[in-house]
Amino acid sequence: MLTNVATLVALIISAIICIIFISIIKHKISRSQLKTAFIFLYSSMLVIYMGTILQIIFSNILKINPIYFEYFIYIGNVLLPLGFLFMGLIFANTKIKFKNRYLVLVLIQIISLIVLWTNDYHHLFYKQYSIYPTEAVVGVYGNVYNIYSILLFTVGIVYLLVYSIKNSGFFSKQAILMILGATVPIGVNFLTSFKIINTTIYITPISFTISILIFTLAIFKFKFLRVTPVALQKIVDRISDSYIVINEDNVITDFNKTLLTTLKIKDENVRNKNIFQFMSKYKIDIEKIQKALIKVKNFNETERFEIKIEKANKYFTVEINTIRQKEQFLGVLILFKDITQHKEDMETIRRNQDILVERERLASLGQMIGGIAHNLKTPIMSVSGATEGLNELIREYDLSIDNPQVNSEDHHEIVKDMDEWIKKIRNYIEYMSDIITAVKGQAVNFVDEEQEDFTVAELVKHVTILMRHELKNAIIYLNSQINCNDNIEIKGNINSLVQVINNIISNAIQAYKGEPDKNIDMIISTEGNNIVITIRDYGPGLPEEVQEKLFKEMVTTKGKNGTGLGLYMSYSNIRAHFSGDITVKTKAGKGTEFNIIIPVKR
Repeated sequence: MLTNVATLVALIISAIICIIFISIIKHKISRSQLKTAFIFLYSSMLVIYMGTILQIIFSNILKINPIYFEYFIYIGNVLLPLGFLFMGLIFANTKIKFKNRYLVLVLIQIISLIVLWTNDYHHLFYKQYSIYPTEAVVGVYGNVYNIYSILLFTVGIVYLLVYSIKNSGFFSKQAILMILGATVPIGVNFLTSFKIINTTIYITPISFTISILIFTLAIFKFKFLRVTPVALQKIVDRISDSYIVINEDNVITDFNKTLLTTLKIKDENVRNKNIFQFMSKYKIDIEKIQKALIKVKNFNETERFEIKIEKANKYFTVEINTIRQKEQFLGVLILFKDITQHKEDMETIRRNQDILVERERLASLGQMIGGIAHNLKTPIMSVSGATEGLNELIREYDLSIDNPQVNSEDHHEIVKDMDEWIKKIRNYIEYMSDIITAVKGQAVNFVDEEQEDFTVAELVKHVTILMRHELKNAIIYLNSQINCNDNIEIKGNINSLVQVINNIISNAIQAYKGEPDKNIDMIISTEGNNIVITIRDYGPGLPEEVQEKLFKEMVTTKGKNGTGLGLYMSYSNIRAHFSGDITVKTKAGKGTEFNIIIPVKR
């Protein structure tokens, strides 16, 4: 009697614990298949507890055959092995898709219930029922069912073992506790079914009480329902990038320690929170996240974009992917790659590049001013000389007016000389006007990139005028050759193209290292729909290490006297403003040839 009372108390306590756990899991843990499996398990055990409690209380009082209570108890008994099997499957796979073969397992359990409920007619389950296993005589089907149930439990345990070994490298504490919790009733059931120990059938539900206590520790102490092995969690916590995992309801189910550290938040501020509520708290563009989630869920695409989290004062590249296993949707992974340092580095590079560009522009400006000074000096001196010549003729003409010896023919001669001086002045002024026009265009190029149409002839004229001073100083000859219609129009900024060509010509001059009487060829021709501007020198050529990265980065062969920015910027200029290209051919001791390829205006 005392034994029955102790058993009854233990079962009632276990039933209450089951009800509490079902409520906690249902309301406190985010929806998942593993959560459903646990509720199923606890519900099955609750049926067993309730049936056994009723059997102990009423079988003696009301003189009801105990086997009729067994009919109700076995509803939990047949569901429990199935629940444990599916729990193992879900634990190993995170999420499973219900397959037709699973129906066979369910069907076998339903048949087992029917066989038990009709046992009075065939005695296949029990030939003789007793609450004492040593006195009970199990039928053929009953023995098969017991073995089958143990097999289902065993397969579930195997899945837990395989998952633990595969993901943790050793048995995770969660899995070990779950295996231990499942082994206790399996072992007891095995010993009683095969009459190895002599006790009542109530030992089985009592063994489930031990399982409940172990499961409780696994769930709450080691957070079993997070489905994250200890070793794996340690690994992801060491990853420098932050991540969040959300389920199909957009609820955050997992994240790593890096996220907490980066955003300076606590675990409870993230776990089981709706992703949009979480994002809004940190003033992240929710609309962008929503659109990205729709794409990755519906089209299985990867979405990437940049955001700034103001609260953390950091920039991130966000990468969103779906997590799938055999086409089964498991969740969405949102990865945050901290690019704050990269942004700061790029800003530093940009500032430094702006400084280099400005230096290059100032160098070009200095070169241009030198050219202006020299190119204007000659015509100004010539105009000055012509003015003196005119002054002499004016004085001579003034004296001749009252001179009777000066005839009309002499007057005409003086006028003719004046006209020649005026023509020379006009030519010099036109030349200075051309210089001013070209220089003005180059000066405007420092602040203006307006596109226009210009001809090949205009291009050559600008280049010739602006390079005359540097070529003359170096005693280098520029041989211009136009092998196409010089009225072909090019669309773009003429001053920008002139600066590119002049930079290449300047490099060619410097390649001769001060040697005079050298030649540089500038040949303009057409190839298909392109204008090709070839600039060729006959210097020492370019070293191989420079050739490979000539237009990719800032390199120079001039040592401390060069920045390498000229060709780098020239290439960028042609690509960006003319949709063209620059190629180079060079041979040691033979010279270098640059080809500027620009699409012809259509």
